[in-house]
Amino acid sequence: MPPRTGITSGRAIAAAGVVTAVLAGMITAPVAAGAQPAAEESSRWTLATLPDTQFYSRYAFDQFEPRYGSNPYQVQTEWLGQVQDDLNIPLVAHLGDVVDRATVESEWVAADAAHKALEDAALPYSILPGNHDVRNSASHLTDRDYDLAEEPYLQWFPPERAAAQSTESGRDETGLSEYQIFEAEGQRYLMLALAWRVSDETLAWAEQVMAEHPSLPTILTSHDILGVESDGRTATSGTNGDRLWEELIRSNDQIFLTISGHNHGSAYRTMTNDAGNEVFQVLQDWQMAYEGGNGYLGLFEFDLEHDAIHVSAPSPWVAWKPADSLTVYDQPFLEAPNEQFTLGIDFEERFSGFNAEWTAGDSDLPSLTQRAREIILDGFEGVPPVTAELPGSAEDYPRLGEDALAHWRPGIAETGEDGVLDEGAAVPDVIGGGDMTRVSIEESGSPAAQPGDVTVRREGHAFSSDGAGVCFADSSGERYSYLSTAPDAAVNDADFSAGYTIEVFVYLDEAWTADQNAWSKAFNRTGNRSRMGMPPSRYDYTTGAASLGFSNLREFQWTELPQDPTVGDKVSWSGEIPLGRWFHVALVNDIDDARTTMYVDGAPILRNATGTGGMSFEEGMPWIIGAAWENDQASNGWHGCVGELRIADRPTEQTEWLIHRPDVDDFTADAERVEIAEGESLPALTGTGKPGATVVAEGAVTGEAVVAEDGTWTLEGELDADAAAGTAQQAALDAAPGTYAFSLTHGFGERRSEARAGEVVVLADDDPGAPSPEPTEPGADPTDPGGDPTDPGGQPGEPGQPGGDQTSEPTADPGAPGQPGGEPSPGASPQPSDPGSGPGAGDGKPLPRTGSDVLAMSLAALALLGLGGGAVYLARRRSAEG
Repeated sequence: MPPRTGITSGRAIAAAGVVTAVLAGMITAPVAAGAQPAAEESSRWTLATLPDTQFYSRYAFDQFEPRYGSNPYQVQTEWLGQVQDDLNIPLVAHLGDVVDRATVESEWVAADAAHKALEDAALPYSILPGNHDVRNSASHLTDRDYDLAEEPYLQWFPPERAAAQSTESGRDETGLSEYQIFEAEGQRYLMLALAWRVSDETLAWAEQVMAEHPSLPTILTSHDILGVESDGRTATSGTNGDRLWEELIRSNDQIFLTISGHNHGSAYRTMTNDAGNEVFQVLQDWQMAYEGGNGYLGLFEFDLEHDAIHVSAPSPWVAWKPADSLTVYDQPFLEAPNEQFTLGIDFEERFSGFNAEWTAGDSDLPSLTQRAREIILDGFEGVPPVTAELPGSAEDYPRLGEDALAHWRPGIAETGEDGVLDEGAAVPDVIGGGDMTRVSIEESGSPAAQPGDVTVRREGHAFSSDGAGVCFADSSGERYSYLSTAPDAAVNDADFSAGYTIEVFVYLDEAWTADQNAWSKAFNRTGNRSRMGMPPSRYDYTTGAASLGFSNLREFQWTELPQDPTVGDKVSWSGEIPLGRWFHVALVNDIDDARTTMYVDGAPILRNATGTGGMSFEEGMPWIIGAAWENDQASNGWHGCVGELRIADRPTEQTEWLIHRPDVDDFTADAERVEIAEGESLPALTGTGKPGATVVAEGAVTGEAVVAEDGTWTLEGELDADAAAGTAQQAALDAAPGTYAFSLTHGFGERRSEARAGEVVVLADDDPGAPSPEPTEPGADPTDPGGDPTDPGGQPGEPGQPGGDQTSEPTADPGAPGQPGGEPSPGASPQPSDPGSGPGAGDGKPLPRTGSDVLAMSLAALALLGLGGGAVYLARRRSAEG
């Protein structure tokens, strides 16, 4: 059963505490990680690595720079140039995948500019091509099979560019692999950088380079050496890594460290070579993390006197970004045990077999890892705290009014035994009546589906007020079930010409595998693109209008056909998504910006669709949940759960999303206080609030109302003198003339507003009219000790005139809070304590029945505001007859 993720207790929580992994599933909450660098001064130097910059290059100009003014690749290299002396960096090593699409020039322009920053700073770098940097990366091809004259990599990073650096260097015959000899702390080291798939000839070249420099400790970089298991931490290796180990690494004792990228994640391991010595292998690739890697790079601090290599992963990009753009995913360092760690190595002993003269340098430097931390954090104020509140009830979510076209909520579905959603049963649409009904197995076309495959589980995303999901068991390519709207559902023909927002909560089962479940879909707007005017395409030509799916690389994929179908398929991609947890996904199409942005748990992903607007559709074609749709039929079931799903026909703000909570303090009452004659029933209280919230009266008035979808509420309460009195003697009065206090709260379940005070004034039977409040100075006695209880102001007026003293203030001393007032004077009702102030305040004399009563009321209200009074008074003026 999928767990309810997020915070399990508490009303307000910091989002940083809720999210324990970022979109890639690799950036986790800080944890202790290995031995800390020694504080003593020592001979030290730092090797910097740049893993998989492909998304930085690809989205530099259409995503990063419009949003931020720069891109992570540029910021990384500029930062390294600035700190090279502070961190004693002699060389930077790129691990391959410089760009994402080898034939797109703009990506090479971005990469070129980034490396120009290193060249301008006179900081040497090693570079090599990954699979995305060559035109044909098929694994059966090697560097000798390429048409080298046509390779863009060699046009942008030719041998001449490498030779222009200050290090001694060289390239193999293809020009794709290279070596650099650099000096650090008085010793020389060899960096071997091998291309994506190297030939036997290139391996022989690498052997020759080492043979020509037999005393140099060697670091080997290549794009694909080490892999990582599905746990995201355990190191493994594939065919290419095994080949390099067997044919090059194990037999060459000079190679003591390998560093690679390509495989998404972080890992390291220790191997033993033929000489019986340790070889460290490290994987660094964060491209599937937030914003394509979020600017994380590698720092390897070589502490030569304390026999350690300290590995860390800072992000100068996070520290550089504007503070108001930061999210909870913007952590300045990665600190999981597979991202920050220490490798123990006795350098002198390890290198003694091929360099008996090796010694540590003479410099006395403090911890360079700590220095890097200080530099990154200098001026960085941290991620702004973002609070999120758990829902107080099932109704605790923002409404969108008429802009919401459908909202399916599994939590209110009727299920059979063991929560099974039977064939023909539905998940209700609480807005448009377009319920999602489970399609029969026969109609679905699945040859393997079972009746019990679809269940509703009353557990979901922590911030979904519905708190449930419809779950699909044992789904695969042939075993699938799905829910569908009826052919005449209004939402089938939804017009998104003004844009849209689609929100959904989804869960990926921990048993998901790429072999069985890749390219499954959580929901679809069905139809067939080939009939909607889309140009023929290799991909998705016969799929529905739009769908949210999950790729073989564990990415969310949103594919849509815009309102103008001739522009073709538009796709947004998330980073790598961990299994076994719930996510909220929002898809916001802004036609003014011509962009669809995917948000995962509130954070915008990097690879969003541009040049899009609205959505094409086929009339009468349904929306479905739980399967893919292609060639006019379902397939490829969703292996997990789908929670509540809402569709709106405009782009919405984040505060309107289902993961946010309405403001419980945003409610009103229509009156200031209630006055009724003795024996008269309490009138209904009315006001406005948040749809679905409850308004609860306690104290002298008791009752409860639900705020309607139009934002109004009506509370038919009862006057409870016993609750107001607090003593048996006063309870016996049974709503006798006096003032009774009560309070109102507004909210959802236990998530409620601050209590607001109100009062009911019960007038005596012989009171000919209701008095107007008379403002007094704060703390002043509102009665006039010298006043005459028989003052004509308290007498009835002439026949045909309103009762006397309708504008006067009662002259009785007020009772204690929540209790009836003191003894009333003849012709006047008890007077509540009034903290107001204004003309005539405190003199105990009534205001004449002229326009001044309005003035007095206005001034009293203004005085209340001036005093910061939080009480809201409910007033309903009512005349007592005869």
